Amino acid sequence: MKTKAVRLYGKEDLRLEEFELPAIKDDEILAHIISDSICMSSYKAAIQGAAHKRVPNDVDKHPIIIGHEFCGELVEVGAKWADKFKPGMKFTVQPALNYKGSLAAPGYSYQYVGGNATYVILPNEVMEMNCLLPYNGKAYFNGSLAEPQSCIIGAYHANYHTKPGVYVHDMGIVAGGKVAILAGVGPMGLGAIDYALHGNIKPSLVVVTDVDDARLQRAESIFTVEDAAKDGIKLVYLNTGKVENPVEELMKVSDNTGYNDVFVFAPVAPVVEQGDAILAHDGCLNFFAGPTKTDFSAKFNFYNVHYNATHIVGTSGGNTDDMREALSLASEGQLNTAVMVTHIGGLDAAISTTLNLPNIKGGKKLLYTNISMPLTAIDDFEELGKTDPVFKELAKLVKKTNGLWNAEAEKYLLAHAKSI
Repeated sequence: MKTKAVRLYGKEDLRLEEFELPAIKDDEILAHIISDSICMSSYKAAIQGAAHKRVPNDVDKHPIIIGHEFCGELVEVGAKWADKFKPGMKFTVQPALNYKGSLAAPGYSYQYVGGNATYVILPNEVMEMNCLLPYNGKAYFNGSLAEPQSCIIGAYHANYHTKPGVYVHDMGIVAGGKVAILAGVGPMGLGAIDYALHGNIKPSLVVVTDVDDARLQRAESIFTVEDAAKDGIKLVYLNTGKVENPVEELMKVSDNTGYNDVFVFAPVAPVVEQGDAILAHDGCLNFFAGPTKTDFSAKFNFYNVHYNATHIVGTSGGNTDDMREALSLASEGQLNTAVMVTHIGGLDAAISTTLNLPNIKGGKKLLYTNISMPLTAIDDFEELGKTDPVFKELAKLVKKTNGLWNAEAEKYLLAHAKSI
């Protein structure tokens, strides 16, 4: 079986190549990848090469396939797994295998499995660790976005609260409580708003902040105050760059009681300190943003830690159960992961997208690995449609869903785009 894949050979050395996959072993599975979303972690792996903790030292001789947010269909199942998995089954993978203590993960460490490919071989350890996850939804992109959504779900589950005199942590956000999502209108922040409003534990108040009016307005057009109110949730958007005292304003919105759960989506010291200042008694601050500086720090009020029982957690990724929850909620239509997506492309856009990811504005970049298509902003579909009939139809289809990518648009693209 031939595959086309983007392989990493070293620092900033990515190559789109066609090569022959070996025949699968009895404990392996051949799979067809349909979609993969690009993660900043792939950029870091591509920039660092063998210096990355998950990339093998001999990557120059045995290149790996990049991409770990993928979704597709099983093609051929080895005898060991034939009773559990069947050809034609849609799937995604939890890349954090943690197999025998190894950091090896699809998209970072393997020669024959990664999301930026047409066909891959799933090694035995993926199945052994229960990291091959069936997916029953209609759209492949929801399967690809289950991994980033699981990171958000994991953050919500990691927050904790306590009771006086009891040395047990009650995990998760407070039901009926007050949530603040700071710097929260980037792609992951939008996913966090979605989960706050439509997850299984409902707060009474959700406050979303940023300093960019355009991004706040886009968030508000997707998650409206009116729709949130129908579910009994007060939703407030606040540009903290336009108020003299952001902490005072945020406290006022909370009726001066503070917030049970605060999520910080930017590695900016003043934002972290703002989050600390608005915590309620027994409030939990989750530092979600991943800083690039190893010495990043911010002030934290330890008087409140001692007397007001405030606490802090940090999360980096979700676990397999979080991914299962993400897949289930997306399949049921409870979550709309399309809110994260701003760009669409084909496999031939993977290299430039990955290497330039920090410089490309917008949210998640979603690639369909069996087509040829430059990375294209969804907002540009209408203009491109003036000369290209495919983009003209795509523009019509996303207009139906307030400019968001959707299952109908995906189906049309897969049927009409140029093959890779």
